[in-house]
Amino acid sequence: MEFELTDKIEVAAQFVNSTNRPIFLTGKAGTGKTTFLRKLTSITHKNFIIVAPTGIASLNAKGVTIHSQFLLPFGSFIPSKEPEGNFSQSGNFYSQFTLGRRHALNGTRRKVLRSVDLIIIDEVSMLRADILDAIDYRMKSLKRNFDEPFGGVQVLMIGDLFQLPPIVKNEEWAVLGKFYKGMHFFEALAIQNSGMVYIELDKIFRQKDQTFIDILNKLRLNKIERSDVDFLNRFFKTEAEIEKEKEVITITTHNYKADQQNRKELDALPGKPQFFEAVVEKDFPESLYPVPYSLELKVGAQIMFIKNDSSGEGAYYNGKMATVTNMDDEGIEVRMSDSRITYYLTREVWENKRYAVQDDTKEIQEEVIGTFQQYPIKLAWAVTVHKSQGLTFDKAIIDVGQAFAPGQVYVALSRLRSLDGLILRTKIQPTVISSDPEASQFTKSTESQEPLDSLLSKGQQAYMLDILEKTFNFYEIMLGIQEFQKDSDSSLAFEDEEMNTAIPQLLSLLATESENTLKFQRQLAYLAHHQQHDHLTERLEKGSAYYQKFLLEALAALYKHMSEVERFSQTKQYLEKLEEIDVLIFRKLLEILRTNTLVACIINGEEIPKMEHFSRELSNQTKDMRNAAKETAKANPKFTKNKTGKKKKEGGPNLKKVKGETYEITFELHDAGLNFLQIAEMRGLAESTIKTHLAKGIQEGRVDISQHFSEEYIDELKKLLVIHDFDLSAIRQEYPGKYDFGSLKMVLAHINQEE
Repeated sequence: MEFELTDKIEVAAQFVNSTNRPIFLTGKAGTGKTTFLRKLTSITHKNFIIVAPTGIASLNAKGVTIHSQFLLPFGSFIPSKEPEGNFSQSGNFYSQFTLGRRHALNGTRRKVLRSVDLIIIDEVSMLRADILDAIDYRMKSLKRNFDEPFGGVQVLMIGDLFQLPPIVKNEEWAVLGKFYKGMHFFEALAIQNSGMVYIELDKIFRQKDQTFIDILNKLRLNKIERSDVDFLNRFFKTEAEIEKEKEVITITTHNYKADQQNRKELDALPGKPQFFEAVVEKDFPESLYPVPYSLELKVGAQIMFIKNDSSGEGAYYNGKMATVTNMDDEGIEVRMSDSRITYYLTREVWENKRYAVQDDTKEIQEEVIGTFQQYPIKLAWAVTVHKSQGLTFDKAIIDVGQAFAPGQVYVALSRLRSLDGLILRTKIQPTVISSDPEASQFTKSTESQEPLDSLLSKGQQAYMLDILEKTFNFYEIMLGIQEFQKDSDSSLAFEDEEMNTAIPQLLSLLATESENTLKFQRQLAYLAHHQQHDHLTERLEKGSAYYQKFLLEALAALYKHMSEVERFSQTKQYLEKLEEIDVLIFRKLLEILRTNTLVACIINGEEIPKMEHFSRELSNQTKDMRNAAKETAKANPKFTKNKTGKKKKEGGPNLKKVKGETYEITFELHDAGLNFLQIAEMRGLAESTIKTHLAKGIQEGRVDISQHFSEEYIDELKKLLVIHDFDLSAIRQEYPGKYDFGSLKMVLAHINQEE
């Protein structure tokens, strides 16, 4: 398919590169959505992954399946914190409650999803609302950011709602209907709460005949008129006429009809069939097979290509028709239907991939974990409407008299390049033409959307402010360290005391700096809001230099600890978890390095470049730091005392069990500007425990209570305490559920401190 840079395509690329808004990119069949996706991945500066609802869709998009990337169980997702048993006794449901407990992410996927800036979902029209909400919850939990959709990660959704809809069974809808108006992805709670930008590509590349284009548009929107149906039915042919057609495919509605026709035609050919088996290496599950493992053919068999020519010669494309003219042990010879040229087939390779984070640059990369080699063809006397999606035919017999799903007639007809190639086996009846009313209603609702140029300008400003706030915020790193401390084996401590304090000291270093980062964020936001761009650029340069130095020192401390741990055996899992902290700090450094360029481009209205040189330069710098740390540890004799470097110790390195120190950690987080809820979440402790810590700090003059409660609330509790003679239990009994012990303790400590 040819590709040209239309206004809408350019705007779509700008929305992805210079905003953080969720985006739905749609368009009629043949408008170049897939081609745009390929182009976008080569120009975006964002770290991205591509996912799709099905195995074949993920292969076509050159990505992975949604379920494999997010480790979602098969079944329906209930967007509730309650156990799924409260809604259904069927085993085909899971909820927020069980997703994290029973289906936790492994280390590889955690690192990838923590590093991602952009999630691209292809063929989103097939994606159900509940699965999109499962992705949303997975990302929010991982990022520990429940205030933004998908934990603050941008999502680009690509698809055509007027093609085949998502599938939901009656027993599933009986439960899901309590949460959703419908099953289309746009009904997901994540989208309902956040909204999204709607961009529709409008230039059709597949068809050139305006009459055909107009009819397809009417079919798509269910606005077809009787005169249009009569016009299409001119292309009806009888069975006798159809039998004279050579090398033409039938597009039909049901699998059994396509299979029966292919089987019948193959059996009717003379001679014995020959079988060609695929070569499968490593991990390539059967559910991903793009063609049969054992390809059965005869000379004279009608086939179509199901892949574009990967050699670059353009000998064939997805949907091109041909006929088998010769076969032997060496391969298959075919004659192309359009050019009549003879072509000798070679096997194509399909790759099963997974995403991983590169050790050096911390960028997301694709890893091939399995391959499937087979001739890129399949029998093509018939194909279903569903399996024809994405294919293009010069000529086809359309058999949609038994159309049963919205959009089937539209999808079938839109596979053709022109009306010249249209043959109707059954006349089209107005009763079988339908489009999805929910999709139609949603599309109509987008007419009230602000103009795209206005949304783009607002989105860019919001993105710039988001960058300025999040770049100079170490909250996610501190949460990662806290998670590491909770996950680590708390019954073991390193024999060397300095090693025991390495990670707590790293957390303390970041927490102590948090107050400065908060002030810096506010200053940058003020300058951005008031458009003091020169001053903003100056402060960014100075602040970036300072925090680069600060985080490089933090990385040096981490590498020192990792290099010392590497000297011992039985530390693999411990080190793998430290690697996740390494990724978080490295990515934060990379964000800081890129911020000046990002902000300057948005201010000046310039295209944002890929900026790959930053990751390469930082990679080289950190590689030298890592090697230096390893050499230092290697030369230090204290790390040869025993094999593991560990000893049994009560309590271990889990700081929440170390008396005295645990108060100090809470006080430091308070000093960093965090409230008691944030501190409790970070430390994995109960809110009441944190309030008890803070009460101690308040009484000692170490903690300012006004950071946690308003003056009005403090005065309210003061009066209650005086009236009830400072009896906390009496207050709780008189006002059950209204006042908690922790808050009362904090105010009592405040009174004592004042006295």
